Amino acid sequence: MSRSPRDPTEVKQRKYNQNPWTPLFDSGVYISESEDGLIESLSEGFLHKLILIMPPSRPVTSSHRGRKKLIRPSSASANLHCYSISVLDNGQRPATAATSGLLSDKPQRPTTQAGGSRKQWEPPKEDTSFIEAAKQPRRLTLGAVDGILELESIKRPGNIQGSVSQQLKNKIEEQINIETLEQLKQAFAEADANQSGQLDLEEFKALLKQRLYIKGNKRIPGISTVLLENQIDSLFMKIDWSSEGVISWDEFCTYMQLEYAEKEDSYLRSKEVSFHLPAKIQNPQHKNPILKITDTQDGTFIACSQDGMVTFWGANVELKETKYVVNTEAKNKQKTKWITDFVIMAQWKKVLVGTGDREIQFFDASSYKPYCQISSLETVPLKLDYCATGSDECLILYGDSDGCINILVINSVGECLRTWNKLPSKEGFIAEISLSDAISKSKIQFIRWKVHRDWVQQLKYYHEIGQVISCSNHQETALVIGCTSGSTRVDQGGNSNAEKAKKTNARVRLDADQKVFYVYKGVKCFDFSKDKNIIVTGGMDRIVRLWNPYVSDKPTAMLRGHNAPIFYLFIANDENRVFSLSTDKCIKVWDILDHNCLLTVRPKGHKIRGDLQACHYSSAAKSIAIATDQMAILNLKLKLDANLSRPTKHADITITHKEPVTCVRFNPSFKQVITCSESSVIKLWDLETGTPIFEYGDAHGDSAITCMTFDNTGRRLITGGRDGILKIWNYNNGHCLKVLKKEDDNDEICDITYVEMNRNRYVVSVGWDKRINIYSDSVTDVNIHHVQHPNPNWSDDLKHGHNEDILSVAQCPPNLLATSGYDGEVIVWNMVSGHIFCHLSAPIPREYEDQSLDGDLSINKLLFIQSRAYNKDSASLIASGPRAHIHFWNVFQGGTLMAQFPGSTTKGAMISTMAITDTAEGNEDDIMLIVGDSFGFIFLFDISGYCLMAAEEDPPELIHTWRGHIDSITCIELVEKHKLLMTASNDCTVRLWNFDGDYIGTFGQPDSWDIYKPSTYRHPMVPYDVLIDPMSLPTHPVIEEKQNTQQIIHEGENGHLKAPQFTFKKEQFYIDDDQIAKELHKLQSILKDESLTEEQAKAYKGKWLRHEKTKIKEIDRGGPSDYQMLKWSPIQEPPVIPKPKSMKKNKDDSFDITLEI
Repeated sequence: MSRSPRDPTEVKQRKYNQNPWTPLFDSGVYISESEDGLIESLSEGFLHKLILIMPPSRPVTSSHRGRKKLIRPSSASANLHCYSISVLDNGQRPATAATSGLLSDKPQRPTTQAGGSRKQWEPPKEDTSFIEAAKQPRRLTLGAVDGILELESIKRPGNIQGSVSQQLKNKIEEQINIETLEQLKQAFAEADANQSGQLDLEEFKALLKQRLYIKGNKRIPGISTVLLENQIDSLFMKIDWSSEGVISWDEFCTYMQLEYAEKEDSYLRSKEVSFHLPAKIQNPQHKNPILKITDTQDGTFIACSQDGMVTFWGANVELKETKYVVNTEAKNKQKTKWITDFVIMAQWKKVLVGTGDREIQFFDASSYKPYCQISSLETVPLKLDYCATGSDECLILYGDSDGCINILVINSVGECLRTWNKLPSKEGFIAEISLSDAISKSKIQFIRWKVHRDWVQQLKYYHEIGQVISCSNHQETALVIGCTSGSTRVDQGGNSNAEKAKKTNARVRLDADQKVFYVYKGVKCFDFSKDKNIIVTGGMDRIVRLWNPYVSDKPTAMLRGHNAPIFYLFIANDENRVFSLSTDKCIKVWDILDHNCLLTVRPKGHKIRGDLQACHYSSAAKSIAIATDQMAILNLKLKLDANLSRPTKHADITITHKEPVTCVRFNPSFKQVITCSESSVIKLWDLETGTPIFEYGDAHGDSAITCMTFDNTGRRLITGGRDGILKIWNYNNGHCLKVLKKEDDNDEICDITYVEMNRNRYVVSVGWDKRINIYSDSVTDVNIHHVQHPNPNWSDDLKHGHNEDILSVAQCPPNLLATSGYDGEVIVWNMVSGHIFCHLSAPIPREYEDQSLDGDLSINKLLFIQSRAYNKDSASLIASGPRAHIHFWNVFQGGTLMAQFPGSTTKGAMISTMAITDTAEGNEDDIMLIVGDSFGFIFLFDISGYCLMAAEEDPPELIHTWRGHIDSITCIELVEKHKLLMTASNDCTVRLWNFDGDYIGTFGQPDSWDIYKPSTYRHPMVPYDVLIDPMSLPTHPVIEEKQNTQQIIHEGENGHLKAPQFTFKKEQFYIDDDQIAKELHKLQSILKDESLTEEQAKAYKGKWLRHEKTKIKEIDRGGPSDYQMLKWSPIQEPPVIPKPKSMKKNKDDSFDITLEI
């Protein structure tokens, strides 16, 4: 197929935002405008001359398997590799196009909306129907779908709005073939002035300016020349990962192709979903089939069976309670009442029950005692629904076997229910009122519409659109969206031509009052989402259809894959998913945007047996409850629940990764923040706004990333994992440049550092192998050896090195290296000779209480004070342990301990990480030590001049302290230029703070920030999970030790040890003993004024004393009392309640009832 050339006006009219990063996908992946402009301009100059041969869509299956991992090229020469990646441009397809019948089992975007070869894309024609309709005179009635959404805010499922579709159409792997590559390569050759085969920065800028028409900044309005130059420089640095100053054609192709491949992989990874298998199953107490399952706000499932038994189930299938909505005390009744449906009236704390005796019963939701019932309905209520339309208004709807929708409009709900409850009870069980009496005597209105020609399978009233949606198995009236009251008054009559409507006293809606959807073999279940503006239907034909409520002629998408009729459907708005269940107990999860199958769970996986009876999905519990002969619950697998201490009900808190974050680093060259997690996912963020830039996963396979650092140029990222392997990345596009590992026995790596010494560069790693592994870093060796082994170990390391796992490593120019172990030992090495410089072993601190904690001796972090590297009289090494104490060491002359103090004020907390604001210029004016502990607390110490000339007994000055996380802090990274710090934690978050402790935000939050505008900070708010955590409350001796006031005042006089005190830089408010004595003296004077004896005064304590001081005293003014001044009125006799009308039943016909007056 030929591809039409791009309209040049389209390119000129392209709008760029002020943000230098524009989103590529809805998942939050970003691409810089210079990169986007480069791809577009390089392509548009040649693509109109070419015929693009687009590959056909590959066949896929609907069975769920694990997604095949992409294999990155191992060569740095980086020729353009081919990946089997298909991308769906949702902006290109019509809104009503049907999907292909074959759906992929893995979360990927289909290549086309329908099967077959690709067709030439044409922009959709403008729909002028709405414009023409607007010109007509205003109609006095409302249509069936009026009010669903405003015209300007119509959302069509599957369409990606704005520039997202344009970004997808410009993907290089979708638009470039061999001929195009030759043209692009020729452009590079023409830009190469010196014919070296490579472009330097100036030649690269000239190429971009020529292709982007950047002359006088006319190409991209709204962006300054300086900003644009910086973007081009940044793009060049990303491609030139080896810092050679030039880029080749191969490097350009590799960067572009791998960047988009990783972004596609990131998009697919964001769509992954899974359940905990097999399902949790219990045998229910129900003897009859379960007809309805619903849930409460706390995620408790409620199941009701046909015999009236109601059971309450937790998320782990534990039976909480059992109730009944039938008269269990009636012994003379031959058969039990048949329950048809069950609905909760949450606003009035009532339960609605439909019965086979043509009744709607009300029960109290707390005790399940009978309250009242409406009897003598015209038909049996098969399906019930309830919706509160106001503070004292509601609608009760039910569908019947005649295909009618019956609506009870109650204006004064509270008054009606109280009045009905006082009526005489039926058989001594429940108060009863007939439907005719309720209409005539109460403030209710009854409306009956003839809608379907078969039984009503499901109905639901949506108050936000003011419409009733119902379905049936009759294909002509499979799904109907209609109004409640109609365009004309109901009592004036409807369509007199419908004979069946006359027999059932039902009206027929006007065509303007309803929208009818034709579906082959009818609709058995449906769900509607106003946010997504879609209706999902399923029925006997085994196809899940997505509809636009405005268009009833053709579905937006048809999702095929089920082999049995659809039994249940649910739209999860937050996750953009549709859950479907068929009668063969096959569960499928569909993506709303891409219209593909994300997950398939078959009966062999969930182990649920028996015939389906009922099903319900709980958004609160993220679980699906399925009732067969057994009660089963399938819980969604939330990755953030693993290794996470916070409760599941707070899982909606903003998180940076789905797993605990292990490390965070800042790259000043690109102003980017890099984070990694235990799931081996690396993410890039923009520091200035907090928006995501790029991400790639499976960096170390299934092993977690434990540490990372940059090389001396800041263009390559080095990561270490639990698999014992080091990897060097061009992290901007996820290209693995080199693998560093031992030949055998690769144990977990705990820490790494990059060392440059004597023009040689090394990567130093430590870990569980108890050895120091040094790898030589040579850029020229990358193309020859992709896998590199370490240099031989030092002899002193083998003979006199660590005996336990090495947890941290730190380097101090020019030649010192320090390592710390799990046993609390610190060894300083001379890197030139490889010999031990000194051993450091800390004594037990005074007043230290052994808490027998696991890892009490471990030292998790070492820091060198670079400005004191040549000062032999001061402390230059800081250790985070052992015994939760911070140690300052002088490493010269065999090592001397110069200070030792606790790093945290919380009992039982361990120091997990540290960071220092230090310059190598010898400036001692402003050096701060930032400490993070295992409980999420952050401490800022001023160590300027601390242990500079002599040892110190007191701790340094504590500037600020606050709690930033609810779990252990794993890493702290500083941005000294802006006085910011980032903290990573096991609670799956990375948060940004300033040095004053003001909360700026969490990476991953929906709202971006601007580090130059404090008004965009979250401050004075704090993270919600920190706010509600009990450990965030300030400690008090009375609460913590349960002491009295006298013990607190005289603490320390009788040998009682005082708690360690910190000195604060800011003025603090405190109460001394003299002020407390004055308050006590004031209290004695108050007791004397009350004329109390000494014994009575001693009895006045706490709330009693406060009550006596603040209560209002009665004043006796004489005369009659207030009771004697009350007015009186005669009591009137209550009205006589008329005797209820007696009913005479025909024994032969149970529905033949005669009222006797």
